[in-house]
Amino acid sequence: MQVAMGKNVIRRKSLEPRSASEADRDGGVQSVDRALSILETLAEDDEGYRLSDLAVRTGLSASTVHRLLATLESRRFVQFDRAESKWHVGVRSFTVGASFARRRNFTAQAIPYLRKLRDLTRETANLAVVDDEFIIVLTRMESREIMRSLTKVGGRVAMVTSGVGKAVLATYSDEDVGAVIRHHGMPRLTEKSIVRPGDLFRELAEVRKQGFAIDDEEAQMGLRCVAAVVYNALAEPLAAISVSGMTSRITDERLPEVGRIVREVAAELTAALGGVTPAVKQD
Repeated sequence: MQVAMGKNVIRRKSLEPRSASEADRDGGVQSVDRALSILETLAEDDEGYRLSDLAVRTGLSASTVHRLLATLESRRFVQFDRAESKWHVGVRSFTVGASFARRRNFTAQAIPYLRKLRDLTRETANLAVVDDEFIIVLTRMESREIMRSLTKVGGRVAMVTSGVGKAVLATYSDEDVGAVIRHHGMPRLTEKSIVRPGDLFRELAEVRKQGFAIDDEEAQMGLRCVAAVVYNALAEPLAAISVSGMTSRITDERLPEVGRIVREVAAELTAALGGVTPAVKQD
């Protein structure tokens, strides 16, 4: 049934005709957003994606994905493996992404301390920062031992599911920790994951006392992580360093010693960067 539109009906703004320049601008923004979605998806898996899989993952048509990939390939942001018919992140994406680590000008200064941490513990040493309430791994020094790494360099992980995340969360107020939980939840990644806020708050209180945090198979079974915060000149968290290793090597008996080493190296790096390490609270 058709309804006559009276003179008192208010038209929504979206019904007003737009100029060609406005339409082009909106279309350009949409294309940029879609291209970035493709890049983010490709970055999730080093094995690469076929065109059809990218279309499903991004919710775009195959023709749209192919058109955007062609443009990204021409700028070397993606590359195509003809042997496997898969798309991968290109060298230009790495170049642009590396500027993030360069902007964090402490990364180069942290390398000797990561190397020291690796050599003292014989485990993989990591440097990470917080970005939009997620942990981002900036760089790492690989262990010479057999290692199963959960998060690759540049990878993002929820704060509540990682040692470095809990180390940083321990510097937050309870209100700010609660906000992170509300925004991102508490995912159960393994049977040992912390999924209740009360349990997390109790663990963070312990982290504040001992000066380091532990991911005890909470993100991946068989893998432990021990982390401590690197502070800036205002005694605020600047970054976090950690060591990751198999539970067969980072045993219950070894955890306190590894924690002490990580805490001390973090304090050394803090001092080298002109930061201030808050006093560890004791009972």
